[in-house]
Amino acid sequence: MSNFIKNANWRYATKKFDASKKVSNEDLETLKEAIRLSASSYGLQPYKVFIIDNPELRAKLQPAAWNQAQIVDASQVIVFANIVDFGDEQIDNYIKNLTTTRGIELSSVQGYADFMKMKINPLSKEEKNTWTSKQTYLALGNLLNAAAELKIDVTPMEGFEPEKVNEILGLNELGLNTSIIATIGYRHEEDMTQNFAKVRKSNEELFINI
Repeated sequence: MSNFIKNANWRYATKKFDASKKVSNEDLETLKEAIRLSASSYGLQPYKVFIIDNPELRAKLQPAAWNQAQIVDASQVIVFANIVDFGDEQIDNYIKNLTTTRGIELSSVQGYADFMKMKINPLSKEEKNTWTSKQTYLALGNLLNAAAELKIDVTPMEGFEPEKVNEILGLNELGLNTSIIATIGYRHEEDMTQNFAKVRKSNEELFINI
């Protein structure tokens, strides 16, 4: 746990990446596995994750992300896109995966499938969109922690126009919406923010013991 805290203190939202440095394929696979293993509501993982390396595509995305340099300078751009209108199809796919993975009969989990549909289907499309979008932040948390252990920098970004990103990536046709973006890579030695003291609330101000 001491290493976890050290890593948490090491990481920060990098403002300037070293564009000459790339995350290795091995480390990228580790980060992908960390994202894949993230917790999610009912275990449904109601999102897709796009890993964007293509420089031309990233140049198109930059104006939609407030022209932030990290979009083009980072090693990769990761887009977490939530499923907008989650429903029976996605639940049935999950149940199929569950029964295959665990080698069990559908009948043994049919009640669980019906329960999820009973809870999720009555939600409005807007409510579903909000719920699935929240799940992407859990995956982002796993990415942040795994990357810090590998000494890979990550900048979570909410500073973008979802409609424009969706259009550029063709997400509307896929029933997806850009929820959160993360750029990954290595901090530039000229990024002065890496030397700033981390500002957080004190334990006394943040925690309430009941």
